[in-house]
Amino acid sequence: MTTPQHTPALTLRRVHLGAGGPLSDVRIENGLVTEVHPGGEAPRTPGGREADLDGRVLLPGLWDAHVHIAQWAAARQRLDLAGTASARQAAETVRARLASGPVPAGPLLGYGFRDGLWPDAPHKDLLDAHVPDHPTVLISADLHCCWINSAGLALLGLGDHPTGLLREHACMEAIAQLPAVPTATMDGWIAEACAAAAERGITGFLDFEYADNLADWTRRMSAGPVPVRVAASVWPVHLEAAIARGLRTGDALGVPGGGLLEMGPLKLLTDGSLNTRTALCHDPYPGMPAGHAEAHGLAQYTPDALVTLMRRAAAHGIDCAVHAIGDRANQMALDAFEAVRCRGRIEHAQLVTAEDEPRFAALGVIASVQPSHAVDDRDIADRHWAGRTHRAFPYGALRAAGATLELGSDAPVAPLDPWIAIADAVTRTADDRPAWHPEHRLPLDYALGAAARGRHAVRVGDRADLAVVDTDPHTADPDTLRRMPVHGTLLAGEWTYTSA
Repeated sequence: MTTPQHTPALTLRRVHLGAGGPLSDVRIENGLVTEVHPGGEAPRTPGGREADLDGRVLLPGLWDAHVHIAQWAAARQRLDLAGTASARQAAETVRARLASGPVPAGPLLGYGFRDGLWPDAPHKDLLDAHVPDHPTVLISADLHCCWINSAGLALLGLGDHPTGLLREHACMEAIAQLPAVPTATMDGWIAEACAAAAERGITGFLDFEYADNLADWTRRMSAGPVPVRVAASVWPVHLEAAIARGLRTGDALGVPGGGLLEMGPLKLLTDGSLNTRTALCHDPYPGMPAGHAEAHGLAQYTPDALVTLMRRAAAHGIDCAVHAIGDRANQMALDAFEAVRCRGRIEHAQLVTAEDEPRFAALGVIASVQPSHAVDDRDIADRHWAGRTHRAFPYGALRAAGATLELGSDAPVAPLDPWIAIADAVTRTADDRPAWHPEHRLPLDYALGAAARGRHAVRVGDRADLAVVDTDPHTADPDTLRRMPVHGTLLAGEWTYTSA
């Protein structure tokens, strides 16, 4: 990407300024929006560049507030299990893949199963019956459990595991032990994923990959142009190294590209997920034996341990991003924010009590939510959170209570596509069924801003991270909104994608 300070001014002519906005000419210099004129009236600049956008719509560049970029890039290469309706069908899908060849040199990796509604349980014996010899590791759509056959367990040193179904920390450890994709290969996959994101109007994302994100993104951005900005989170294992470097959330890191990489928040997990039935809830999961240790889900930290870590980060200017899905986990996370009084965000906020909804605004905690989860998991929620779904994925209630919402995908759990998230936030349905709890739908203008890091309009003085779309979102039907045709994307005033 060309450095903005060394390129001629660019004038975008005849573009509607925002959804429903006036026809305008927009001038960009040095990576910033510097002038806005009525359409067709901007003066011409000798040596300047121009683009006639023919009445298209200019929006702030879109952000995905929650991505696992390496997992998303890898998932695009793995066997797709998203449509499997049972453990047996998933096993049969794996067998058919191996029979069709070529056989992978290493473990066969599958991704995307959701066993929360399956009529049968995933077990290594079932997978062994279909895939007896080739190591096979199947990763759930929520990334919180994996299903491994006996050959795969032996490869990972887990040959004595009783079921082959690993959850939470055990799952993440097993995935981390898989044969590593060569760095150059993975970086190539990620470059392709970033280019695809730019094609959807994305100008940046917050990366929560379970890795040394600061080192990985410094390497990638030093190797060549990247078409997005990245806020790189840190996990507890890397917290002290970030503190030793004096890094604070929001700091630009010294890489080529003019501030494309910034220090993100500390990522902490309080519980698991809904599909894996490890989200920490006040009420027990249906069918769990009385007194079972996991009847209410799984806590990843004690409240005191959570506060200690958050206090350590906050003391050094590092915000906290706390994963909390169940209502008990959200309460624990909010209690910790209240104790520490630090800046930060709760990731997911999928089940929240009425008493806790106003605490987001009162404590200044951002609700980082993924609207596609609400439509993808509605049936699972109806089963496992029966009687509580009026406060599940409660975006409308959180907004009404004054909370600030940011939208993301949690890719690869949902596609890295902000228009899908926006459409799901606005409609609360992704099929022919009526909206699921329509009281929690978000207004379109609010959803657009929440998908753009809080930017609701293009203004003079803004960084020229912009998206140009062919259709005004206000006039788009739900299907068009979901598939929004993107004409082009600019990062600091330079095109990262054009459809022309």
